Amino acid sequence: MTETTEPDLDPEAAGAFLRAVGLHYDKISAQEVTAHLEATEEHHTPWGITHGGLYSTVIESVASVGASYAVRSEGRFAVGVGNQTDFLLPYVRGRLDVRGTPLQQGRSLQLWLAVITDAAGRPIARGQVRLFNRSLPV
Repeated sequence: MTETTEPDLDPEAAGAFLRAVGLHYDKISAQEVTAHLEATEEHHTPWGITHGGLYSTVIESVASVGASYAVRSEGRFAVGVGNQTDFLLPYVRGRLDVRGTPLQQGRSLQLWLAVITDAAGRPIARGQVRLFNRSLPV
């Protein structure tokens, strides 16, 4: 078993881009990742709704963290190679919850599904992320 260094997933420890997203992880495992964020005017398009890029970022982040946890004991992590996100409903502001689960976990590739819901449980966006399992950089 290879020792790995755990990444700091606190939004305040992230770079400026991920800090602006404001994603907070609630549960992280190789089989499920849950997180939440507050959508605000800072995330809006010029038309006053949440930008789809926020949803794509959140979906890829959740999938990448879960997939990386699945291979971390092997000294590897997962990097996204494809992200297909569907924007289902326009959203203005408030809490958004996200849940990611694996659809397939292979030796080289993983496929994760993530769904973003509002406080009423309505799906706002959903996405699938294909990830490549690779060795940690030395």
